Amino acid sequence: MSNGNKANILLVEDEENLHEALKLNLELEGYAVSSAFDGTTALKAVQDEYFDLIIMDIMLPGIDGITITENIRVQQNEVPILMLSARNSGADRVLGLKKGADDYLTKPFNLEELLLRVEKLIEKNKKIQVKETIGDTYEFAGNKIDFKAQQASTWNGNIINLSKKEAQLLKLLIENKNDVVTREKILQMVWGYNVYPTTRTIDNFILSFRKYFEQDSRNPKHIHSVRGMGYKFTE
Repeated sequence: MSNGNKANILLVEDEENLHEALKLNLELEGYAVSSAFDGTTALKAVQDEYFDLIIMDIMLPGIDGITITENIRVQQNEVPILMLSARNSGADRVLGLKKGADDYLTKPFNLEELLLRVEKLIEKNKKIQVKETIGDTYEFAGNKIDFKAQQASTWNGNIINLSKKEAQLLKLLIENKNDVVTREKILQMVWGYNVYPTTRTIDNFILSFRKYFEQDSRNPKHIHSVRGMGYKFTE
């Protein structure tokens, strides 16, 4: 994970003693934990920050956990969600999973089991995220990029020195070619946790890439902005 962090977890639980105990144990495992004690705060946190996992209680003041989960999924956010419920009914479990939770634990639960499930969900999500690994160099449309040397030779014979962030962003887009890479994912993978450049910063990087690599930067064939969603590389 970037910045040596194991993973970033959002803990949504209104029962304070349980919240503190879980937070402490997750931090002991090396996770970075953000707290929300109600649904509104949870939804805002999800919009502002990238998480590798959300631990979500169903019974919350205001908006309940199932509604929050639905909301997150509607925004095409695939963050893994582990649901906690005090009610041990099969119907609750089915509803939670139907609305987009990835896993479900009934209270009271065994702490070891919770930690194991957390680790498994995060690992599984990490595997899904990297579509394809590419080597140190990559060529497309007459451009050649050397990620290690942070240098590119372009279709019109120019040699471009890339900043570290430019090289990382290019690599991320190319590894996910033909798929939209969301702003959240770019923030997590390139800038690291809790450092928020504005969307304009990313847009400026994209404009530079078009200047370097596109034959007609106004009608890009390779580096695309997908309105309201993110950015995409196509060959």
